Formats: sequence, structure tokens, C-alpha cells
Amino acid sequence: MSASAATPPRREHRKFVMVLVALFALEFAALAISPVSRSTWLLENMLVVGLGGALLLSYRRFRFSRVSYTLLFLFLALHEIGAHYTYSLVPYDAWSQRFLGFSINETFGFQRNHFDRALHFLYGLLFAYPIREVFLRIANVRGFWGYFLPLDLTMSTSMIYELIEWGAAVLLGGGLGVAYLGSQGDPWDAHKDMALATLGACVAMLVTAALNWRYQRDFAREWADSLRVKQHRPLGEDELRRLMREDE
Repeated sequence: MSASAATPPRREHRKFVMVLVALFALEFAALAISPVSRSTWLLENMLVVGLGGALLLSYRRFRFSRVSYTLLFLFLALHEIGAHYTYSLVPYDAWSQRFLGFSINETFGFQRNHFDRALHFLYGLLFAYPIREVFLRIANVRGFWGYFLPLDLTMSTSMIYELIEWGAAVLLGGGLGVAYLGSQGDPWDAHKDMALATLGACVAMLVTAALNWRYQRDFAREWADSLRVKQHRPLGEDELRRLMREDE
């Protein structure tokens, strides 16, 4: 194939991202029409708009892989369904009865709407790899830390989101606060949501580690080197004393 016939990788990448953006824009516009609760829809999409803006503004300087953009797209597409219906009212069970011929809730004995639980698990599963890409390409982490830090950040952002939900529910109060919180009467809802996000991130990092172990020749050496002590001098008060002496 001649050079003129080949599609430049950067142009190919841009086309792929633009297709995802167009598909998400179409879904966003369609599900913005007559949501179950306009106020809840607006609240649910505040973080989406912020994340989307950050991804667009950072595209020139930091382009994620197509794998990462696809994972982010899948999560946001599913999130928009939850925003349209409100998470506790997504009619997935009615859809399963209509299109699959059985009830998911009856089959698994669910006593509540579990769409929100599924999305918390998928948050960990689908966001951990893009987060790993940021750590590897910006912070240059390697080995053990390339798996632990994405897991750690996924867990912490899941916790921060639960705090945002709690604060919004207290601030807004009434039906809007309850709808946004979406606990459905479960006092351990936040704990379960964070546990599921953690589980999803663990699965993502285990799969990533398994693939790297299979195909990365220096996997074991890189892992061992990442756990080696690089700075033998203690920090804390010793480092402060050294800085103070240098400042004199």
C-alpha cells in the first residue's frame, strides 16, 4: 500500500473519536426529551458535562487510546439512560420481559431496581483502564503501581461521588434529594455502591495484568523494580531539617 493510500494513524484516531462523540450527542439529545424528572436529569448530567469538556479540551495534548475512549463512551451512554429515567426507575425488568421473555428481578430474586448497582460496578470496570493510561503516560508509574494507583483512584472517586450525592440530597431535600440519592431505602446503599466500583476496578486491573503478563517480556522485572526502594534516606523530620539547613 502506498503512503498516499494509507490513512494516517492520527486522522484515523480522530475519526474514531468523532464517531463516538456523534453517537453520544445523538443519545444525549434523544434522552434529553421529556425525562422522568428534569431536575434530576440536570443534576445527573452536571458531572457528564464537566468530564466531556475536560476530554475535549485535553484532546490536543493528551489523546487517550481508542480502547479508553470506547470504555468511557460505554459508561456515559449507560449513564444517560439512568439520567433519563432516574436510576431507581430504569425499566430494565420490563425490557427483559418484553425482549428476552423472562424477568431479571424474579430470576435473581431482586427486591429493588439494581440499575444503579450495575452502573457503579461498570464505573470501576470501565474507568480503571483510562485512569491507568493517565498514570502510565503522565506520572510514568510502572509495575505494581500501574495497577494499584488506578484501583486506588477509582475507589476514592467513587467515595467522593457518594459524598456529593449525600451533600446534594441534604441540600436539596424533598423528592429531588431522594431521587438523586437513589438509595431506595437501603441504609448501606453507599457502601455497596463503593464496593461494587472497587470490584469492577479490580476485575479491570486483573485482566490488564494478565494480558501484560502474557505479552510483556519484562513484566516480572518491571514489577520487582517498582517495589524496590529508590530513596534510602528517610524523609519526614530528616528531610525538613535538611531543607532548613539549605535555607540558612
